[in-house]
Amino acid sequence: MIYTLDKINEMAEGDQDFVISVISVFLEEVPEDLIALENAITARDFEQIGKMAHKIKPNVDLLGMEPTRANAYDLEQLGKNSGSIAEIEAKFPLLKKDIEQVISELKKDFNL
Repeated sequence: MIYTLDKINEMAEGDQDFVISVISVFLEEVPEDLIALENAITARDFEQIGKMAHKIKPNVDLLGMEPTRANAYDLEQLGKNSGSIAEIEAKFPLLKKDIEQVISELKKDFNL
């Protein structure tokens, strides 16, 4: 398991519906954001790369995915600073793999 519910459970204070709601929002929004990030990389749109990585970052942070959050942060900075497209293209597959894995795990773990 590459995620933890510690932060969400702390916020939920025992409210399981809240936990399911947060996970549902993650499953709904993050795949769309990931596609938008991939499209921005393909288009070499550095501003959009920075924005989409910034949008993904708190979502993976909420699930305790620190290495994934750090990778999203790196992509955000590379986008904002019009960094190396080669570096962006090297980092993105790792982000995509982690997010796809956590989506699969969440769907299975919560029957969503």
